[in-house]
Amino acid sequence: MEFSLWYLGLAAVFGLFMAWGIGANDVANAMATSVGSRALTIKQAILVAAVFEFAGAFLAGGQVTSTIRKGIIDASQVVSNPELLIFGMLAALLAAAVWLLVASRKGWPVSTTHSIVGSIVGFAVVGIGVESVHWAKVGEIAASWVVSPMLSGFMAFFIFMSVQKLILSTDDPLKNAQKYVPFYIFAVGFILALVTLLKGLKHIGLDFSTGQSVMIAIASGIVTMSIGIVAIKRIKIDPYEDESFRFTNVEKIFGILMVFTACGMAFAHGSNDVANAIGPVAAIVSIVKTGAVTQTSTLSTWILLLGAIGIVLGLATYGWRVIRTVGRNITELTPSRGFAAELAAASTVVIASGTGIPISTTHTLVGAVLGVGIARGIGALNLRVVRNIMLSWVITLPAGGILAILFFFLLKGIFYTGPAI
Repeated sequence: MEFSLWYLGLAAVFGLFMAWGIGANDVANAMATSVGSRALTIKQAILVAAVFEFAGAFLAGGQVTSTIRKGIIDASQVVSNPELLIFGMLAALLAAAVWLLVASRKGWPVSTTHSIVGSIVGFAVVGIGVESVHWAKVGEIAASWVVSPMLSGFMAFFIFMSVQKLILSTDDPLKNAQKYVPFYIFAVGFILALVTLLKGLKHIGLDFSTGQSVMIAIASGIVTMSIGIVAIKRIKIDPYEDESFRFTNVEKIFGILMVFTACGMAFAHGSNDVANAIGPVAAIVSIVKTGAVTQTSTLSTWILLLGAIGIVLGLATYGWRVIRTVGRNITELTPSRGFAAELAAASTVVIASGTGIPISTTHTLVGAVLGVGIARGIGALNLRVVRNIMLSWVITLPAGGILAILFFFLLKGIFYTGPAI
């Protein structure tokens, strides 16, 4: 190919930009409940994300990724002209990244998956043909706008109600927190281990059956619970602190729990959503190397590294805007409420992984925060912020699509020297 080096260079730059957008927007969602509940400061959240998101993306980001995200387009129609797919993937990466930049500046928590899906659909319609898009898949993704936040919202509501019944509404909440929180810590360790295992660790040579994954997750839950029990015993309880707020010492115990959820969610998120940035990059690299279109591409280490670095940079530079929206502006979060939201979000991801429902991490977590807010009454929610978030979700697919169409024609005009199409 005449412009091979240009294609590889642009793929690296646009992939890094897209990974930056994931860090600025999606990772911020994973950290928002921990920061919003004041279990972690912004600096601590960035440090946790830097370590665990990087580890998740680099170690468990996957050795082979589907070049066409979510199987939404049929690439066989461009087999005779693979350069068109290069333009399309570059356009999709740049379009999704630009939309994430806009959304992050506004503090809107949008779905990075939907951003890249909308972008790929946009270029496919104009660059390949309307019939190349698997519209049933796109319909499933649109349906997840409703399904994932509702499912996680219900779960968060019931988890927080269990916290109220077992701990907060009892005569001795501190004693009951010390008694029951270790079991919640077990649940966190179990669920987050299961998320990671079900998403796959094939990249580092680990591929477990469902039964093996469950057993390892149980062991992880027990280890996590043991560490949690030791940490809880080391908390300094000051009865005088409860005079201004009855649950000050109880929330300290839940704060320990939030650190576990933040680490686990960061790892699971890094391993899952880095594919949104590096999948198209892997497709471009594969086409440039082989000159042919394939449905899967082996990932080079440098591509995983690119995605992992971009994610950390995005959170460190712009993540605070979305953290503020989800963690503080939707409803007031405490460590106990934030924990309920994160456990519900992680549980929803596990259910979706097992059943094949296409969901968005962002929609799931926002839905869980809404569920916790509703548990305290509708007045606990900032409905104006909720409305803006919902609108940003609806805009994401068409915004990505329109931008991708513009960038596709721009790239085609600059680089395409083949026969007229």
